Amino acid sequence: MSHPPSTARRLPVDPDWWRGAVIYQIYPRSFQDTNGDGVGDLAGIAQRLDHIAGLGADAIWISPFFTSPMKDFGYDVSDYCDVDPMFGTMADFDRVVDRAHDLGLRVMIDLVLSHTSDKHPWFVESRRDRTNPKADWYVWADPRPDGTPPNNWLSVFGGSAWQWHPGREQYYLHNFLTSQPDLNLHHAPVQDALLDVARFWLDRGVDGFRLDTINFYFADKYLRDNPALPPALRNDSIAPKVNPYNHQIHLFSKNQPENLAFLKRFRAVLEPFGAAAVGEVGDAQRGLEIMAEYTSGGDKVQMCYPFELLQPTRADAAVLATTFDRLAQAAPDAWPCWAFSNHDTVRHVTRWGLSDAGLRAYAVLLVCLRGSLCLYQGEELGLPEADIAFDDLQDPYGIEFWPEFKGRDGCRTPMPWEPSNRNGGFSDGKPWLPVPPDHLRRSAAGQAGDAGSMLEHYRRALAFRRAHPVLVTGAMGPVTARGDVACFTRTGAGEEIWAAFNLGAGEATIAAPSGAWDALGAGLGASAPGAGGVITLAPWGFALLRRVVARAAA
Repeated sequence: MSHPPSTARRLPVDPDWWRGAVIYQIYPRSFQDTNGDGVGDLAGIAQRLDHIAGLGADAIWISPFFTSPMKDFGYDVSDYCDVDPMFGTMADFDRVVDRAHDLGLRVMIDLVLSHTSDKHPWFVESRRDRTNPKADWYVWADPRPDGTPPNNWLSVFGGSAWQWHPGREQYYLHNFLTSQPDLNLHHAPVQDALLDVARFWLDRGVDGFRLDTINFYFADKYLRDNPALPPALRNDSIAPKVNPYNHQIHLFSKNQPENLAFLKRFRAVLEPFGAAAVGEVGDAQRGLEIMAEYTSGGDKVQMCYPFELLQPTRADAAVLATTFDRLAQAAPDAWPCWAFSNHDTVRHVTRWGLSDAGLRAYAVLLVCLRGSLCLYQGEELGLPEADIAFDDLQDPYGIEFWPEFKGRDGCRTPMPWEPSNRNGGFSDGKPWLPVPPDHLRRSAAGQAGDAGSMLEHYRRALAFRRAHPVLVTGAMGPVTARGDVACFTRTGAGEEIWAAFNLGAGEATIAAPSGAWDALGAGLGASAPGAGGVITLAPWGFALLRRVVARAAA
């Protein structure tokens, strides 16, 4: 389908805009509904962008809004270059870009390049026979002599990663749902087509991309079996523990070296536009190392986010120290993008069992880390995970593994904008997922202007980061764990900030570093040194100290 050219205004080209940026993730189905059908839309995003700008974010990331049968709620694309009518029109998208740029917000959109919907015209043609022009656009393989799948690869969503197609008498690969066949990026025309998709959206004014499942783009061309993963090494950061996906080292089904050359091609497409990309690295064993490979050297993607801070295990002082040590060992110049919550994980206030005090401490911790940041819609309101009844479930992942795993619907419920409406101001119709009553009590309107609210705390935290450029682009020293207290320094732009976070439930004391330091962050609730330079940190307390340092000679 052809579209009129975009008329959206562009922001000035800044090739480094992404470095240290705060990126706000919008899940469009649940952000704002403007037509009463119970599903959020692009017009609703445009309507609510002032909230994000007022929070202090630098950019938005919009989860998929492309044409799709919605088996995986837009992560199964049937047309990469059009808007699903559920979300509006291309003109609506242009208005989102226009309004965002008016507010100084960059726009990133979610590209799903590892797979398509089985309704995509590419797959419809590919499955027809083994000789059509798109026969090699997807990962097809003959069965073993006994008719079973070609190898032991498993789907993230459960069961075999292979689905039989009687028309071709072959299996096709699907790392997720059977309706999400994997593209064959070993085939050059596939790469070319995907790069053209990126160019299409860059021409429409987007400032960058979030790249879904970036490490799944290539599968081993020899289709070798994955080895078993010893039970002691299994964790449920990528899939719930009840899913046998955790029983393998995914050595051959993803993380292939050919991806590096493709990412260089992708970066070359971004460069003329001053655009940036952040990749989602889904790997339970080597996430940090893969992130380092994909972001180092300045010729691949600018940043990636791994799952280390999205895990069920709380990011306490010891976890932080280990995570940042691994990152420093893998590639000190790699640029991470940190997130505690997103549309695929239990919200971190619930996942980690945090009190409001704990949530406030982690918000300040996040803005002090080296890297870029992702905030997930509602995180700034302190929303807990919603408890969704089985009859209300929409997520096929949760339906498959219920009740041991309830899926992702609990973090995807509609945004509560105001408390007086039973749907929280999200929709005049029946929302696609229910709005929990306890979320209404944490609505954006109910918190705005209340100095003690979570929303205002997040606003102050983001303003604090922006007021201290060292937190945006400065270097970061090693994280040390002193019991429950995590300490580190940020250095650059003529200043040094020392941070200490008590990530435990008990009181802790710590000595302030020697020298002339000024206390910071009183408005955030930071503690200051007492007699003898001793800092007493209440449970979930933190301290922030600053000193001026000499700038390096030019």
